[in-house]
Amino acid sequence: MATWFQAKIKFVQEDEKGVARNVGQVYLFDAVSYTDAEARAYQHLAAEVPDFQLTGLTKMKLNEVYFEENSSEIWFKCKVSYIVFDEKSQREKKVPYTFLLNAHTIKDAYIILESKLGTVQDYIITDIGATKILDVIPYEEDTELEEPQPVITEKMKPLAEVLKAFDAEE
Repeated sequence: MATWFQAKIKFVQEDEKGVARNVGQVYLFDAVSYTDAEARAYQHLAAEVPDFQLTGLTKMKLNEVYFEENSSEIWFKCKVSYIVFDEKSQREKKVPYTFLLNAHTIKDAYIILESKLGTVQDYIITDIGATKILDVIPYEEDTELEEPQPVITEKMKPLAEVLKAFDAEE
């Protein structure tokens, strides 16, 4: 299961009139730890926003993130309650799940969510709301790990020469 971290950044940007104003943005990163999320945030955002400040990094509890190829930049947080029968207590109970998906409108988000959930279990969609998240960056492992290259400087000498000089001194 992925661990999602919400990163909030602030930076100063000039508008069309040349007036500097503070801008805040929110991004979502899949990372293994807070440190990894922070590093990934700086790595990903440094090219887009040269001088920004990371003001917040929080873990976001999501059960699933759906990336739709619909060119929508609006991310919706959807809450769903699955209705399951508890054998122990002999009662129905609601199990909450949280999804994140991109869509153009709330109606589109509802349709996409319904298609993803299907008809396998009983569920109730309890909440769909737009978020301030601008981009979701999934975790991508480096499949090709490069071998570390030795650092060689002009002052370094081959070990054989060092040993030869050492033996000559004795």
